[in-house]
Amino acid sequence: MENQTMADGEINMHEEMRRAFALLSGKWKLEIMWLLHQRVHRFGELRKAIPGITQHMLTVQLRELEADGLVSRTIFAEVPPRVEYEITKKARGLGPTMEALTAWWNEYGKSVPVKPSARGRKARDG
Repeated sequence: MENQTMADGEINMHEEMRRAFALLSGKWKLEIMWLLHQRVHRFGELRKAIPGITQHMLTVQLRELEADGLVSRTIFAEVPPRVEYEITKKARGLGPTMEALTAWWNEYGKSVPVKPSARGRKARDG
């Protein structure tokens, strides 16, 4: 295996990529980012669009994305208050990655076995 020790001033790309992966490594972060890549969403819209996510977990994931500078939150002074979430300019830089993932899925997605969703709360029988 290649030695990961770097000389002074050299960038260890493995460590840098670990930092990049950590930005999107939350249970729901990629799905949230995908939705916000499409358009601006209100909190309730995001919650409805992501089956199984709890209100608490959506709040936590959005706060982390906001703290990392990937999502911005706009609060409108209305009654009731309206809050909208959108991706930042920094996050828009992930656009080519999202497009590459879409292209990959269009080519290979049908070959991926469907797994039952075990995320979040179980859907209740109607």
